Amino acid sequence: MLKVLINAYACSPGMGSEPGMAWNWVSNLAKFCELYIITEGEFRDKIEEVVPTLEWGKNMNFYYNPVSEEIRKMCWNQGDWRFYKYYREWQWKTYLMAKDICSKEKIDVLHQLNMIGFREPGYLWKLSKENGVPFVWGPIGGLKQFPTAYLKGAGLKMNVFNRLKNIINVWQLKHDKRVGEAFKSAKLLVSSIPDSYSAIKKYKGLESVVIPETGCFFSEDIPTDRFDEEYFHVMWVGKFDFRKQLTLALWTIAAVANPHVILDVYGSGSEAQVTEAKRIASELGLEDMVVWHGNQSNAVVMEAMRKSQLFFFTSISEDTSTVVLEAISNRLPVVCFDACGMAAVINDKVGRKIPLTTPIQSVHEFAKVLKELERNRDLLKQMSENCKQRQLELSWEEKAKTMVKWYEKVKISL
Repeated sequence: MLKVLINAYACSPGMGSEPGMAWNWVSNLAKFCELYIITEGEFRDKIEEVVPTLEWGKNMNFYYNPVSEEIRKMCWNQGDWRFYKYYREWQWKTYLMAKDICSKEKIDVLHQLNMIGFREPGYLWKLSKENGVPFVWGPIGGLKQFPTAYLKGAGLKMNVFNRLKNIINVWQLKHDKRVGEAFKSAKLLVSSIPDSYSAIKKYKGLESVVIPETGCFFSEDIPTDRFDEEYFHVMWVGKFDFRKQLTLALWTIAAVANPHVILDVYGSGSEAQVTEAKRIASELGLEDMVVWHGNQSNAVVMEAMRKSQLFFFTSISEDTSTVVLEAISNRLPVVCFDACGMAAVINDKVGRKIPLTTPIQSVHEFAKVLKELERNRDLLKQMSENCKQRQLELSWEEKAKTMVKWYEKVKISL
Protein backbone atom coordinates (compact mmCIF):
# COMPACT_ATOMS: atom_id res chain seq x y z
CA MET A 1 0.00 0.00 0.00
CA LEU A 2 1.33 3.41 -1.00
CA LYS A 3 2.37 5.76 1.80
CA VAL A 4 1.35 9.33 0.98
CA LEU A 5 2.17 12.46 2.98
CA ILE A 6 -0.51 15.12 2.51
CA ASN A 7 -0.42 18.83 3.33
CA ALA A 8 -4.02 19.90 4.05
CA TYR A 9 -4.19 23.16 6.01
CA ALA A 10 -8.00 23.10 6.37
CA CYS A 11 -9.53 19.69 6.99
CA SER A 12 -12.69 18.73 8.86
CA PRO A 13 -15.54 16.22 8.62
CA GLY A 14 -19.07 17.57 8.39
CA MET A 15 -18.15 20.85 6.72
CA GLY A 16 -18.19 22.41 3.27
CA SER A 17 -15.66 24.64 1.53
CA GLU A 18 -11.92 23.94 1.96
CA PRO A 19 -12.19 21.92 5.23
CA GLY A 20 -14.84 19.60 3.80
CA MET A 21 -13.00 19.31 0.48
CA ALA A 22 -9.80 18.12 2.16
CA TRP A 23 -11.66 15.76 4.48
CA ASN A 24 -13.50 14.09 1.62
CA TRP A 25 -10.28 13.68 -0.32
CA VAL A 26 -8.30 12.12 2.54
CA SER A 27 -11.16 9.98 3.89
CA ASN A 28 -11.57 8.43 0.44
CA LEU A 29 -7.87 8.18 -0.39
CA ALA A 30 -7.45 6.27 2.88
CA LYS A 31 -9.41 3.39 1.35
CA PHE A 32 -6.44 2.79 -0.96
CA CYS A 33 -3.37 4.36 0.70
CA GLU A 34 -1.77 4.87 4.10
CA LEU A 35 -1.88 8.60 4.72
CA TYR A 36 0.21 10.95 6.83
CA ILE A 37 -1.82 14.15 6.98
CA ILE A 38 -0.52 17.45 8.34
CA THR A 39 -3.32 19.90 9.11
CA GLU A 40 -4.07 22.94 11.25
CA GLY A 41 -5.54 22.10 14.66
CA GLU A 42 -8.85 23.99 14.61
CA PHE A 43 -10.89 20.86 13.85
CA ARG A 44 -8.84 18.31 15.79
CA ASP A 45 -11.72 17.29 18.05
CA LYS A 46 -14.01 16.59 15.07
CA ILE A 47 -11.32 14.61 13.27
CA GLU A 48 -10.45 12.49 16.29
CA GLU A 49 -14.12 11.79 16.94
CA VAL A 50 -14.80 10.53 13.41
CA VAL A 51 -11.60 8.72 12.37
CA PRO A 52 -12.07 5.76 14.78
CA THR A 53 -15.55 5.15 13.34
CA LEU A 54 -14.24 4.65 9.80
CA GLU A 55 -13.39 1.19 8.53
CA TRP A 56 -10.25 2.61 6.91
CA GLY A 57 -9.51 5.07 9.71
CA LYS A 58 -6.42 3.06 10.62
CA ASN A 59 -4.87 4.38 7.39
CA MET A 60 -5.27 8.02 8.45
CA ASN A 61 -2.41 9.36 10.57
CA PHE A 62 -2.99 13.00 11.51
CA TYR A 63 -0.35 15.50 12.61
CA TYR A 64 -1.45 18.92 13.90
CA ASN A 65 0.23 22.26 13.34
CA PRO A 66 -2.11 24.72 15.14
CA VAL A 67 -2.20 28.51 14.84
CA SER A 68 -3.66 31.14 17.15
CA GLU A 69 -7.34 32.10 17.23
CA GLU A 70 -6.39 35.51 15.84
CA ILE A 71 -4.81 33.92 12.75
CA ARG A 72 -7.84 31.65 12.33
CA LYS A 73 -10.08 34.71 12.26
CA MET A 74 -7.91 36.21 9.53
CA CYS A 75 -8.24 32.99 7.55
CA TRP A 76 -12.04 32.94 7.79
CA ASN A 77 -12.20 36.63 6.87
CA GLN A 78 -11.64 36.12 3.16
CA GLY A 79 -9.77 39.02 1.68
CA ASP A 80 -7.65 39.66 4.79
CA TRP A 81 -4.22 39.70 3.13
CA ARG A 82 -2.46 39.68 6.52
CA PHE A 83 -3.22 35.97 6.74
CA TYR A 84 -0.76 35.08 3.98
CA LYS A 85 2.24 36.05 6.13
CA TYR A 86 1.18 33.63 8.87
CA TYR A 87 0.09 31.03 6.34
CA ARG A 88 3.56 31.04 4.80
CA GLU A 89 5.07 30.56 8.29
CA TRP A 90 2.66 27.67 8.84
CA GLN A 91 3.79 26.10 5.58
CA TRP A 92 7.44 26.30 6.59
CA LYS A 93 6.76 24.60 9.91
CA THR A 94 4.72 21.98 8.03
CA TYR A 95 7.73 21.38 5.78
CA LEU A 96 9.88 20.73 8.87
CA MET A 97 7.25 18.34 10.25
CA ALA A 98 7.06 16.57 6.89
CA LYS A 99 10.84 16.27 6.81
CA ASP A 100 10.75 14.58 10.22
CA ILE A 101 8.00 12.18 9.14
CA CYS A 102 9.96 11.25 6.01
CA SER A 103 13.00 10.44 8.16
CA LYS A 104 10.90 7.85 10.02
CA GLU A 105 8.57 6.53 7.33
CA LYS A 106 9.22 5.42 3.75
CA ILE A 107 6.92 7.94 2.07
CA ASP A 108 6.11 7.21 -1.59
CA VAL A 109 4.40 10.48 -2.60
CA LEU A 110 4.21 14.06 -1.27
CA HIS A 111 0.90 15.78 -2.02
CA GLN A 112 0.10 19.48 -1.57
CA LEU A 113 -3.70 19.23 -1.34
CA ASN A 114 -5.17 22.41 0.11
CA MET A 115 -5.85 25.22 0.38
CA ILE A 116 -6.16 25.11 -3.38
CA GLY A 117 -5.11 28.69 -4.24
CA PHE A 118 -1.99 28.69 -6.44
CA ARG A 119 -0.38 31.59 -4.54
CA GLU A 120 0.71 29.37 -1.64
CA PRO A 121 2.23 26.06 -2.82
CA GLY A 122 3.79 25.23 0.54
CA TYR A 123 7.27 23.67 0.68
CA LEU A 124 6.74 19.98 -0.02
CA TRP A 125 8.30 20.66 -3.43
CA LYS A 126 11.51 21.58 -1.59
CA LEU A 127 11.38 18.33 0.37
CA SER A 128 10.87 16.48 -2.91
CA LYS A 129 14.06 18.00 -4.33
CA GLU A 130 15.93 17.03 -1.17
CA ASN A 131 14.83 13.41 -0.82
CA GLY A 132 13.66 12.44 -4.30
CA VAL A 133 10.08 11.59 -3.27
CA PRO A 134 7.69 12.65 -6.10
CA PHE A 135 5.68 15.80 -5.48
CA VAL A 136 2.02 16.14 -6.52
CA TRP A 137 0.27 19.52 -6.40
CA GLY A 138 -3.45 20.02 -6.71
CA PRO A 139 -6.24 20.52 -7.34
CA ILE A 140 -4.87 23.99 -8.09
CA GLY A 141 -7.33 26.87 -8.13
CA GLY A 142 -7.50 30.65 -8.08
CA LEU A 143 -6.33 31.02 -11.68
CA LYS A 144 -9.57 32.10 -13.31
CA GLN A 145 -9.92 35.67 -14.59
CA PHE A 146 -12.88 37.74 -13.44
CA PRO A 147 -15.16 38.49 -16.45
CA THR A 148 -14.93 42.28 -16.53
CA ALA A 149 -18.05 42.70 -18.68
CA TYR A 150 -20.04 41.91 -15.52
CA LEU A 151 -18.48 44.86 -13.67
CA LYS A 152 -20.72 47.29 -15.53
CA GLY A 153 -22.72 49.16 -12.95
CA ALA A 154 -20.53 48.01 -10.06
CA GLY A 155 -18.93 50.59 -7.82
CA LEU A 156 -15.42 51.98 -8.29
CA LYS A 157 -13.98 49.83 -5.48
CA MET A 158 -15.38 46.61 -6.97
CA ASN A 159 -14.11 47.54 -10.43
CA VAL A 160 -10.61 48.36 -9.24
CA PHE A 161 -10.38 45.29 -6.99
CA ASN A 162 -11.33 42.75 -9.65
CA ARG A 163 -9.37 44.32 -12.50
CA LEU A 164 -6.29 44.57 -10.27
CA LYS A 165 -6.74 40.98 -9.10
CA ASN A 166 -6.77 39.79 -12.72
CA ILE A 167 -3.43 41.52 -13.31
CA ILE A 168 -1.88 40.26 -10.06
CA ASN A 169 -2.97 36.67 -10.78
CA VAL A 170 -1.08 36.61 -14.07
CA TRP A 171 1.96 38.41 -12.63
CA GLN A 172 2.26 36.00 -9.68
CA LEU A 173 1.79 32.97 -11.88
CA LYS A 174 4.52 34.15 -14.24
CA HIS A 175 7.03 35.65 -11.81
CA ASP A 176 6.60 34.42 -8.20
CA LYS A 177 9.78 32.45 -7.50
CA ARG A 178 8.38 29.91 -5.04
CA VAL A 179 5.28 29.29 -7.15
CA GLY A 180 7.59 28.70 -10.10
CA GLU A 181 9.74 26.26 -8.10
CA ALA A 182 6.65 24.30 -7.08
CA PHE A 183 5.46 24.07 -10.68
CA LYS A 184 8.89 22.92 -11.91
CA SER A 185 9.31 20.36 -9.13
CA ALA A 186 5.90 18.69 -9.44
CA LYS A 187 5.73 15.27 -11.08
CA LEU A 188 1.97 15.80 -11.40
CA LEU A 189 -0.09 18.99 -11.55
CA VAL A 190 -3.83 18.74 -10.96
CA SER A 191 -6.06 21.60 -12.15
CA SER A 192 -9.34 22.22 -10.34
CA ILE A 193 -11.12 23.59 -13.42
CA PRO A 194 -10.47 24.09 -17.15
CA ASP A 195 -9.45 27.72 -16.50
CA SER A 196 -6.61 26.50 -14.28
CA TYR A 197 -5.48 24.05 -16.95
CA SER A 198 -5.45 26.79 -19.60
CA ALA A 199 -3.55 29.25 -17.40
CA ILE A 200 -0.90 26.71 -16.40
CA LYS A 201 -0.45 25.69 -20.02
CA LYS A 202 -0.34 29.28 -21.29
CA TYR A 203 1.91 30.88 -18.68
CA LYS A 204 4.05 27.97 -17.47
CA GLY A 205 4.05 25.74 -20.55
CA LEU A 206 3.12 22.74 -18.40
CA GLU A 207 0.52 20.01 -18.69
CA SER A 208 -1.91 19.15 -15.92
CA VAL A 209 -4.90 16.90 -15.41
CA VAL A 210 -8.32 18.36 -14.58
CA ILE A 211 -9.96 16.88 -11.49
CA PRO A 212 -12.60 19.10 -9.79
CA GLU A 213 -11.72 19.67 -6.15
CA THR A 214 -15.21 18.80 -4.91
CA GLY A 215 -17.25 15.65 -5.38
CA CYS A 216 -20.70 14.10 -5.25
CA PHE A 217 -22.44 11.92 -2.73
CA PHE A 218 -24.92 9.18 -3.56
CA SER A 219 -28.52 9.91 -2.58
CA GLU A 220 -31.41 7.63 -1.80
CA ASP A 221 -34.22 7.39 -4.31
CA ILE A 222 -35.82 10.84 -4.64
CA PRO A 223 -39.32 10.92 -6.20
CA THR A 224 -39.73 12.97 -9.38
CA ASP A 225 -43.40 13.82 -8.81
CA ARG A 226 -42.29 17.17 -7.35
CA PHE A 227 -41.71 18.32 -10.93
CA ASP A 228 -45.47 18.12 -11.57
CA GLU A 229 -46.34 20.71 -8.94
CA GLU A 230 -48.06 23.90 -10.11
CA TYR A 231 -45.55 26.24 -8.51
CA PHE A 232 -42.07 26.05 -9.97
CA HIS A 233 -39.50 26.50 -7.21
CA VAL A 234 -36.13 27.77 -8.42
CA MET A 235 -33.48 27.52 -5.72
CA TRP A 236 -30.56 29.97 -5.31
CA VAL A 237 -27.88 29.44 -2.64
CA GLY A 238 -24.90 31.58 -1.67
CA LYS A 239 -23.44 34.65 -0.04
CA PHE A 240 -24.78 37.98 -1.23
CA ASP A 241 -21.41 39.05 -2.59
CA PHE A 242 -20.80 40.48 -6.03
CA ARG A 243 -19.35 37.42 -7.75
CA LYS A 244 -22.42 35.33 -6.86
CA GLN A 245 -24.61 37.71 -8.89
CA LEU A 246 -27.88 37.42 -6.95
CA THR A 247 -29.04 40.56 -8.76
CA LEU A 248 -28.76 38.66 -12.05
CA ALA A 249 -31.04 35.95 -10.63
CA LEU A 250 -33.60 38.57 -9.56
CA TRP A 251 -33.56 40.24 -12.98
CA THR A 252 -34.04 36.83 -14.60
CA ILE A 253 -37.09 36.00 -12.48
CA ALA A 254 -38.55 39.38 -13.41
CA ALA A 255 -37.90 38.65 -17.09
CA VAL A 256 -39.60 35.24 -16.81
CA ALA A 257 -42.68 37.11 -15.60
CA ASN A 258 -44.53 33.99 -14.48
CA PRO A 259 -46.26 34.23 -11.06
CA HIS A 260 -45.94 30.46 -10.69
CA VAL A 261 -42.13 30.69 -10.74
CA ILE A 262 -40.80 31.22 -7.21
CA LEU A 263 -37.17 32.07 -6.40
CA ASP A 264 -36.13 30.54 -3.06
CA VAL A 265 -33.04 32.39 -1.83
CA TYR A 266 -30.88 30.61 0.75
CA GLY A 267 -27.99 32.57 2.20
CA SER A 268 -27.29 36.08 3.33
CA GLY A 269 -24.74 38.84 3.44
CA SER A 270 -23.98 42.06 5.26
CA GLU A 271 -26.88 44.22 6.36
CA ALA A 272 -26.21 46.54 3.42
CA GLN A 273 -26.13 43.63 0.93
CA VAL A 274 -29.39 42.17 2.22
CA THR A 275 -31.10 45.58 2.15
CA GLU A 276 -29.92 46.21 -1.42
CA ALA A 277 -31.06 42.76 -2.65
CA LYS A 278 -34.52 43.22 -1.17
CA ARG A 279 -34.73 46.75 -2.56
CA ILE A 280 -34.01 45.47 -6.08
CA ALA A 281 -36.58 42.68 -5.69
CA SER A 282 -39.16 45.23 -4.60
CA GLU A 283 -38.39 47.59 -7.48
CA LEU A 284 -38.82 44.65 -9.89
CA GLY A 285 -42.20 43.82 -8.34
CA LEU A 286 -41.04 40.43 -7.06
CA GLU A 287 -42.45 40.59 -3.53
CA ASP A 288 -44.63 37.52 -4.13
CA MET A 289 -42.08 35.68 -6.28
CA VAL A 290 -39.03 35.67 -3.98
CA VAL A 291 -38.78 33.89 -0.62
CA TRP A 292 -35.87 34.96 1.58
CA HIS A 293 -34.84 31.96 3.70
CA GLY A 294 -31.64 33.47 5.12
CA ASN A 295 -28.72 31.39 6.33
CA GLN A 296 -29.76 27.80 6.99
CA SER A 297 -27.97 24.66 8.10
CA ASN A 298 -26.58 22.31 5.47
CA ALA A 299 -29.27 19.76 6.40
CA VAL A 300 -32.05 22.29 5.70
CA VAL A 301 -30.52 23.25 2.35
CA MET A 302 -30.16 19.59 1.34
CA GLU A 303 -33.80 18.92 2.20
CA ALA A 304 -34.87 21.99 0.20
CA MET A 305 -32.92 20.69 -2.81
CA ARG A 306 -34.90 17.45 -2.70
CA LYS A 307 -38.15 19.45 -2.91
CA SER A 308 -37.18 22.07 -5.51
CA GLN A 309 -37.55 21.87 -9.27
CA LEU A 310 -34.39 23.68 -10.41
CA PHE A 311 -31.07 24.93 -9.03
CA PHE A 312 -30.10 28.37 -10.36
CA PHE A 313 -26.39 29.12 -9.95
CA THR A 314 -25.46 32.59 -11.21
CA SER A 315 -21.90 32.90 -9.93
CA ILE A 316 -19.40 34.25 -12.46
CA SER A 317 -16.17 33.54 -10.55
CA GLU A 318 -15.71 30.14 -8.87
CA ASP A 319 -13.49 27.13 -8.89
CA THR A 320 -15.84 24.19 -8.35
CA SER A 321 -18.57 25.26 -5.96
CA THR A 322 -19.58 22.60 -3.45
CA VAL A 323 -23.23 23.62 -3.69
CA VAL A 324 -23.39 22.67 -7.40
CA LEU A 325 -22.18 19.16 -6.57
CA GLU A 326 -24.70 19.04 -3.72
CA ALA A 327 -27.47 19.81 -6.21
CA ILE A 328 -26.37 16.88 -8.39
CA SER A 329 -26.13 14.73 -5.26
CA ASN A 330 -29.77 15.60 -4.54
CA ARG A 331 -30.81 15.00 -8.16
CA LEU A 332 -31.70 18.63 -8.75
CA PRO A 333 -31.12 19.88 -12.33
CA VAL A 334 -28.80 22.89 -12.58
CA VAL A 335 -28.83 26.06 -14.69
CA CYS A 336 -25.57 28.00 -14.64
CA PHE A 337 -22.83 29.67 -16.68
CA ASP A 338 -20.64 27.61 -18.99
CA ALA A 339 -17.59 28.78 -17.07
CA CYS A 340 -15.35 28.11 -14.08
CA GLY A 341 -15.83 24.75 -12.36
CA MET A 342 -19.43 24.47 -13.51
CA ALA A 343 -18.23 24.05 -17.10
CA ALA A 344 -16.60 20.72 -16.23
CA VAL A 345 -19.35 19.47 -13.91
CA ILE A 346 -22.65 20.30 -15.61
CA ASN A 347 -23.60 18.76 -18.96
CA ASP A 348 -26.82 18.71 -20.99
CA LYS A 349 -27.95 15.52 -19.29
CA VAL A 350 -28.26 17.19 -15.88
CA GLY A 351 -28.71 20.88 -16.66
CA ARG A 352 -28.28 23.82 -18.99
CA LYS A 353 -25.41 26.30 -19.35
CA ILE A 354 -25.13 29.68 -21.04
CA PRO A 355 -21.90 31.48 -22.04
CA LEU A 356 -20.45 34.46 -20.24
CA THR A 357 -21.38 37.52 -22.31
CA THR A 358 -22.90 40.60 -20.66
CA PRO A 359 -25.39 40.96 -17.81
CA ILE A 360 -28.22 42.01 -20.14
CA GLN A 361 -27.61 39.14 -22.55
CA SER A 362 -27.29 36.68 -19.66
CA VAL A 363 -30.65 37.69 -18.22
CA HIS A 364 -32.25 37.15 -21.62
CA GLU A 365 -30.67 33.71 -22.06
CA PHE A 366 -31.30 32.54 -18.50
CA ALA A 367 -34.95 33.63 -18.73
CA LYS A 368 -35.33 31.69 -21.99
CA VAL A 369 -33.92 28.54 -20.36
CA LEU A 370 -36.12 28.86 -17.26
CA LYS A 371 -39.24 29.31 -19.38
CA GLU A 372 -38.41 26.24 -21.47
CA LEU A 373 -37.74 24.04 -18.45
CA GLU A 374 -40.82 25.26 -16.57
CA ARG A 375 -42.92 24.16 -19.56
CA ASN A 376 -41.13 20.83 -20.00
CA ARG A 377 -41.48 19.00 -16.72
CA ASP A 378 -40.79 15.60 -18.31
CA LEU A 379 -37.36 16.86 -19.38
CA LEU A 380 -36.65 17.93 -15.81
CA LYS A 381 -37.65 14.49 -14.57
CA GLN A 382 -35.22 12.92 -17.01
CA MET A 383 -32.45 15.29 -15.93
CA SER A 384 -33.13 14.37 -12.33
CA GLU A 385 -32.81 10.68 -13.16
CA ASN A 386 -29.62 11.37 -15.12
CA CYS A 387 -28.06 12.81 -11.96
CA LYS A 388 -27.61 9.22 -10.73
CA GLN A 389 -24.96 8.52 -13.36
CA ARG A 390 -23.34 11.92 -12.88
CA GLN A 391 -23.09 11.24 -9.14
CA LEU A 392 -21.09 8.12 -9.92
CA GLU A 393 -18.80 9.92 -12.37
CA LEU A 394 -18.15 12.77 -9.91
CA SER A 395 -18.11 10.72 -6.70
CA TRP A 396 -15.39 11.18 -4.11
CA GLU A 397 -14.41 7.54 -4.39
CA GLU A 398 -13.92 7.80 -8.16
CA LYS A 399 -11.75 10.87 -7.65
CA ALA A 400 -9.69 8.99 -5.08
CA LYS A 401 -9.24 6.02 -7.43
CA THR A 402 -8.11 8.36 -10.21
CA MET A 403 -5.64 10.12 -7.91
CA VAL A 404 -4.20 6.80 -6.68
CA LYS A 405 -3.57 5.76 -10.28
CA TRP A 406 -1.62 8.98 -10.76
CA TYR A 407 0.29 8.38 -7.52
CA GLU A 408 1.35 5.00 -8.87
CA LYS A 409 2.40 6.51 -12.21
CA VAL A 410 4.58 9.23 -10.66
CA LYS A 411 6.17 6.72 -8.28
CA ILE A 412 7.04 4.38 -11.16
CA SER A 413 8.35 7.25 -13.30
CA LEU A 414 11.23 7.97 -10.92
